[in-house]
Amino acid sequence: MAATLRRLADAVETVLPFERTTGDEFQGLIAKPDGVVDVVLQLVREGGWSIGVGAGPVLTPLPSSTRAATGTAFFCARQAVEAAKHRPARLAVRGRVPSEAADAQAVLSALAVLVERRSPQAWEAIALVSGGATQAQAAARLGISRQAIGQRLARGLWELERELRPPAARLLARAAG
Repeated sequence: MAATLRRLADAVETVLPFERTTGDEFQGLIAKPDGVVDVVLQLVREGGWSIGVGAGPVLTPLPSSTRAATGTAFFCARQAVEAAKHRPARLAVRGRVPSEAADAQAVLSALAVLVERRSPQAWEAIALVSGGATQAQAAARLGISRQAIGQRLARGLWELERELRPPAARLLARAAG
């Protein structure tokens, strides 16, 4: 768990840092909805997590510890974690606006399935291209053709992921009310 918390701390801007709460659970308060999408997909790729996302207001002033924070977002997150344990994608969203939370959950679940099914070769190509390399540069680094990179990206549904991320973030924002 410590390695996961370090990776998340390095990957996304938080308002309150990720902290272990109880057992194998942790929580954090993320600054922006697109950061939530990033964290969800990182955890899905890592595997083994039940992921609950809570969307709503947080009581202020904020404490120094995530464990001490309260508000609708944290109440919804608790409900979401419990629901996630019983869902095939092991992911649930609960929010102040339930219909928007349900829509966010649907889009994030689709993204989760997409991420879980990627091959190591697709991940390799995606890492290079999303890191700024052109397809030609990625192909040269991997010693394969540019067409092979394109095929890996297509099979990994990279373009679809890029299209679904913004609506997922917008729906999370709406779910918060």
